[in-house]
Amino acid sequence: MSESLLPDAPSCVRNREPILGHLRRLLANSRKVLEVGSGTGQHAVYFAPQLPQLTWQTSERVDMLPGVRAWLEKQPAQNLRPPLALDVDKDWPELNVDTVFTANTLHIMSRGSVQRFFHKLHSVLQPGGQLIVYGPMKIDGVFVGPSNADFDLWLKERDPASGIRDLEWLDKLADDAGMQREELNYLPANNQLVVWRKNDNK
Repeated sequence: MSESLLPDAPSCVRNREPILGHLRRLLANSRKVLEVGSGTGQHAVYFAPQLPQLTWQTSERVDMLPGVRAWLEKQPAQNLRPPLALDVDKDWPELNVDTVFTANTLHIMSRGSVQRFFHKLHSVLQPGGQLIVYGPMKIDGVFVGPSNADFDLWLKERDPASGIRDLEWLDKLADDAGMQREELNYLPANNQLVVWRKNDNK
């Protein structure tokens, strides 16, 4: 795939530095990260080389894998693994990681898919491991900034099953999965970065 044909998500370039600033801290003691929904792969090729202590495992739905592979071929890193096929609504690969990271995915998924995503975490995440989610959320039922309200309308026009999720609902799904929220960080462009921790005995 030529460079001109590489899939491009401009938001990855805009948000990668603020996210990386938090990942340096949150992943300082991590060794194995599973990125669910790697998208184009642009986050992975940027983050992995700057976090050399860990192995970064990309994943995507089958139809998205060629684009991820193309970015990994263009910008390889020793700690960056080829993408695995992973659809949150189907069987997950057999993995054992201490961190699951996902960016700009939960508002694209249907509510049922978000529920299944949290339910499946126990199969890959070690006790004491963490889930890190980046993206827009509603807090106390309120959009963070008017642009998110407009974005939510656009999402629903595109796919009625999608939409910006309530943080409190995500907390409930996490609690049902044996996880508790540890951090809520506000990032630029009305996005949040949220961290949930899996109970040590789960």
